[in-house]
Amino acid sequence: MKIKNKSLLTPVNLIIAVVLLAAFFLRVYGIDELLAFHYDQGRDALVIWDLWHEGKPFLVGPTTGLAGIFRGPYYYYLIAPFYFLGKGDPIYPTVFLILTTVVAIWLIYHLGTKIQDRTTGLFAAILASFSFYIVMASRWLSNPTPMILLSMVLVWAMLKVTEGKKWGWPIISLVAGLSLFNFGSAGELYYFLAIAIFLVWQWKRRPDLKNLAISVLLFGLTFAPLVLFDLRHEGILRNNMLKTFVEEKSFTLPTKFLLENRTQFYYDVFTDKIFWWRGKIQIIVFLVILSAFIYHFSALIKSKGVRILLILLLSPMVGLYFYQGNYTVLYDYYMTGYYLIFLLFVAILLRKIWEILPGKIFVIYFFYLFFVNNYEPLKFKLSDNLAGPQSIGYLNQRQAIGWIYNDAGTSSFNVDVYVPPVIPYSYDYLFKWYGGSRYARLPAESRVPLLYTLYEVDPSHPERLEAWLARQKGIGEVLYKEKFGGISVERRDRL
Repeated sequence: MKIKNKSLLTPVNLIIAVVLLAAFFLRVYGIDELLAFHYDQGRDALVIWDLWHEGKPFLVGPTTGLAGIFRGPYYYYLIAPFYFLGKGDPIYPTVFLILTTVVAIWLIYHLGTKIQDRTTGLFAAILASFSFYIVMASRWLSNPTPMILLSMVLVWAMLKVTEGKKWGWPIISLVAGLSLFNFGSAGELYYFLAIAIFLVWQWKRRPDLKNLAISVLLFGLTFAPLVLFDLRHEGILRNNMLKTFVEEKSFTLPTKFLLENRTQFYYDVFTDKIFWWRGKIQIIVFLVILSAFIYHFSALIKSKGVRILLILLLSPMVGLYFYQGNYTVLYDYYMTGYYLIFLLFVAILLRKIWEILPGKIFVIYFFYLFFVNNYEPLKFKLSDNLAGPQSIGYLNQRQAIGWIYNDAGTSSFNVDVYVPPVIPYSYDYLFKWYGGSRYARLPAESRVPLLYTLYEVDPSHPERLEAWLARQKGIGEVLYKEKFGGISVERRDRL
């Protein structure tokens, strides 16, 4: 067959195709065995199960890290069709989320090409494809994962506005609302600060009446379910937000502790997206890249794309110095919406360094370090056979449940489960879906003589597991014990 458009078969296009295929492979490899299906995943799956099997719609989504404050429901509605297609199997929504992250890699390549050139786009795509932490974040069945794509859509829409495309404003509005109210965490709050600065900068390209109306409508839709939920429950969300952000003074002038804590946090959260392990050599490499930024600053700042990236990156880095909510605790995933923005910025700097011969040598050495540094953790994680004493994955969870059903035969049985952090949502769902569909029955609700105790290792709080096992001694006598990695199952005769 004759290919009419031969321009598609360029070396760069072939390379980016290989990079995207490799990125997908790394993200999907072994996911049917290694999937992390724990507290959050079980909780979310149970809500979606009730949607499909009992017709229970929902107005709120997963909880945030703040007491009594919920996200919107759109994460649930996003993955619900894939639970339906998979007949309850969490692998289906996981693969869907993985695909969104691969699309994000294609988009970061497109953005790098648009902001600077194809080499920049290729550098950015390689960083996003093979970074250990980006791969792991992309394999996570959780609400922050869509932020990987949404962050790139936001940059793309802002670039379109700078080109005079006012239809970019509704996209910006939609992404901001989805990010803050549905998928993101503390970090995505500062999308609004960045957008406000961007609006002032692009005031001449502000939205006209039509696009303003669409923007307001789309933004309103992103949190409308939360408003309805709040009205139906006597202002519970408003009261909790007022208590958290006003009464508890979540925002305050930064203390010395906050300055030191946040600075270390920023260093860790961004640098480990490039180098999993950072020694003296890696620190020197970062200092060279920082020096390139300072040296080329006057040229870089003329680029509208670079300005957008800087606005987006600096907004949370400044803003979070003033945030002390959630006991000043910040987690890495709170910044998911900035991972690829940072990598795109680094790719731009690497391309600047590439312009001279010594710079080419440095960039080649940089990528050598990058691949060597990320290879070992990727190999370790993706080749895990889940046989270690602390290994817990989707495979040995199913093995443990399957063993219980096969051991029980046709006898009715009860199950007691211990998992950190105590609430066994994951097994509540797996028994309901996997046990119910594969073995066509559920554990008995009434008390019966045959009891199985299933528990996961708890290296962080072994005393909690020991106390739980001590209580089980007064409930049933252990007749047989089987282990599946970090999961233990005991057949007991109820006392």
